Amino acid sequence: MSGKGLIHAKTKMARAGVHEIAVDVFARFYDLLERDVDAIIHEDDVSPLVDVMELGDVFAEHAGEDIDPTALSKTAIIKLNGGLGTSMGMQKAKSLLPVRDGLTFLDIIARQVLEARERYGVTLPLVFMNSFRTEADTMAELERYPELKVEGIELSMLQNQEPKIVADTLEPLEFPADPELEWCPPGHGDLYTVLQTSGMLDALEAAGIEILNISNADNLGAYPSASIASWFEASDAPFVAEVV
Repeated sequence: MSGKGLIHAKTKMARAGVHEIAVDVFARFYDLLERDVDAIIHEDDVSPLVDVMELGDVFAEHAGEDIDPTALSKTAIIKLNGGLGTSMGMQKAKSLLPVRDGLTFLDIIARQVLEARERYGVTLPLVFMNSFRTEADTMAELERYPELKVEGIELSMLQNQEPKIVADTLEPLEFPADPELEWCPPGHGDLYTVLQTSGMLDALEAAGIEILNISNADNLGAYPSASIASWFEASDAPFVAEVV
């Protein structure tokens, strides 16, 4: 390959206003693709975790009606909400799918956050990482919950966008009939880039946020928990993942 495809892709991204850092991230992965580097972590190369703490033990250590909400007061909820529900016949954010008593994933998320704020007396910002395909629908639905907004912190941060690449030429796709189809969201791994490039990280830090509770928008089990926040803060761990 000549590398012209990357030049064309970077030019296209710059013209679309994609942040320079996001362009650099794309270029790194493009380079791996061009050199046919296998960047996949294969299952055979992964060892199972041992000594995994049970979630029930966390609650046993940090539970009760008098649980200290200090850790939760320094927490923000981040919901990854870039996916369309195309596999379910939808053409909008899958978080808008009704799941219980006419309530959508988004409705339940909003109510979980509002209930936690009232119970523990915390600010608990809620931020959706939307894609260019889910931003409009999601924000329109969130207008029904004006009390969710926290001063100085936006309810959403927009995922970056990357040009689709033609497999045999590695050139960015051109589809004049519908130019939006020339682009795709990078996926959930874009979170760290978006936190930085959107200014959200600065806004959260300015608000005193030290802990991020990150989950998919269709994971209703990842609700705001003062017990888990307290345990996490006490653990002094930089990162904890829930595994099943």
